[in-house]
Amino acid sequence: MNLLNKKGIAVRYIPRTDGGKLRQFAAAGVATIHESHERQGLMSPDIRPIQQGISRAGNAVTVLVTPGDNWMFHVAVELCQPGDILVVAPTSPCGDGFFGDLLATSLQARGVIGLVGDIGIRDSQTLREMGFAVWSRQVYAQGTVKETLGSVNVPLTCGGQLVVPGDVVVADDDGVVVVPHILADTVLAKAQSRIANETAKRERMSNGELGLDIYAMRPRLAEKGLRYFDSAEDVRD
Repeated sequence: MNLLNKKGIAVRYIPRTDGGKLRQFAAAGVATIHESHERQGLMSPDIRPIQQGISRAGNAVTVLVTPGDNWMFHVAVELCQPGDILVVAPTSPCGDGFFGDLLATSLQARGVIGLVGDIGIRDSQTLREMGFAVWSRQVYAQGTVKETLGSVNVPLTCGGQLVVPGDVVVADDDGVVVVPHILADTVLAKAQSRIANETAKRERMSNGELGLDIYAMRPRLAEKGLRYFDSAEDVRD
């Protein structure tokens, strides 16, 4: 059955990537993972961090909410495990402050490492002081009610990307990227190879070697018609 955006469901068990691999995803960072995932899975730049200098990678526990209603957050808390990251989306656009410090306290007690949401959040200063990392569409103090069912652990769309429960979600200062659970090992291996390659290039650049030569750009630039002149007065056409 297609459970995308289906309401009234709470799924207890989802696939998860182990903590050691998640730490490697976090260390690689969003930009490297995005490139290693063939430039797929990157959420909209509207989903922004409320803090700086923090990188997280976790297993997605998805929360589908009704606009202006955060009831399903409380259902989700019970289903979370250490290393999870909450991914939240409303059934239609809504920037209310769905999430604040009390829910963050409850999630921290379950070992949840952060929240990514196509929603508004509040208590942002307290969240930073708590060390609970959040990526959201906006900060907005307006609260919500607890009245209408949504779902927990069904596929949903957040920041323009499909997120399936158990997918690996990587978030840092550069944004948020989603990697399907079944591709996690493949993408991580590519990321590690990319990191090794970039480390070697970084060393060459630190020794003064130019990107023009490292990437063999000169022949292609000449082919495109780039010409060098010693001074502007030498240019005739």
